[in-house]
Amino acid sequence: MRFPKAQNLKDIADLIQAEFVGNPDFPVLGMNEIHVVEEGDIVFVDHPKYYDKALESRATIVLINKKVECPKGKALLISDDPFRDFNKLTLHFRPFAPSNVSIAKSAEIGEGTIIQPNVFIGNQVKIGKNCLIHPNVSIYDHCIIGDHVTIHAGTVLGADAFYYKNRPEGFDKLISGGRVVVEDYVDIGASCTIDRGVTGDTTIKEGSKLDNQIQVGHDTVIGKKCLIASHTGIAGCTVIEDEVTLWGQVGIISGVTIGKKAVVLAQSGVAKSLEGGKTYFGSPAEEAREKMKQMAYIKQVPFLMEKIKKNS
Repeated sequence: MRFPKAQNLKDIADLIQAEFVGNPDFPVLGMNEIHVVEEGDIVFVDHPKYYDKALESRATIVLINKKVECPKGKALLISDDPFRDFNKLTLHFRPFAPSNVSIAKSAEIGEGTIIQPNVFIGNQVKIGKNCLIHPNVSIYDHCIIGDHVTIHAGTVLGADAFYYKNRPEGFDKLISGGRVVVEDYVDIGASCTIDRGVTGDTTIKEGSKLDNQIQVGHDTVIGKKCLIASHTGIAGCTVIEDEVTLWGQVGIISGVTIGKKAVVLAQSGVAKSLEGGKTYFGSPAEEAREKMKQMAYIKQVPFLMEKIKKNS
């Protein structure tokens, strides 16, 4: 998430009441999670296991809960609770803005687009040309929708990321300030839920088609010309490359990549990254032919056990 205008290190430190290491005028351009950070961004880290990853990332400002040596060309924000202070920054630079109308005045809707009854369109939403938005669709703030997009009834774009920190008093939510971006010629079925990024974008690229009742988690990227069948659940921060096919009830763990033109057969569970150009099945998903062989072997176990008993 980029800020509306550049900030400086001291102003950010004052905002969250944190100590800083670096030039007070050090430029701060935005904030992001570790997997999408760019130069000028703030990233937060609150566990020693991930200190090096954050300090060596592309982020140039690290919000951290321990005084450490500051890498050359970077700055530090020292906080007793980086998670809390990252939330403070999100709420400051992208605060929740309530709406009392079905279509926000700040929304932009392109020529030829049809909006059916009972659709909600939030603040700063942009919808392209010749789209069809069916009844009871909810499009939260800051979503971007391209041209020739169809969204069927009951779908929700831009709900919060499912991201919590487990504290002694209960689960603490990481505030979502990202977007959903849907490119041209995408079709989204009925009752789908596409969560926005925490600070970045959840993206569905050009020409992809989603069936009904699909969940797409925060910061996931779905490539071009993908086909995704109903009841598929995709966790956050997943990358699905171009022309992938996911059949019904596929479940995908967070942070994995499914390679170009891969096919994942129905009711499979994806627990690790998969190479492109192959067909997969099972849970955990493996190459389909090999998985079918394994299942055939398992069916032989009772026969083999009976044979062993007779020969003993």
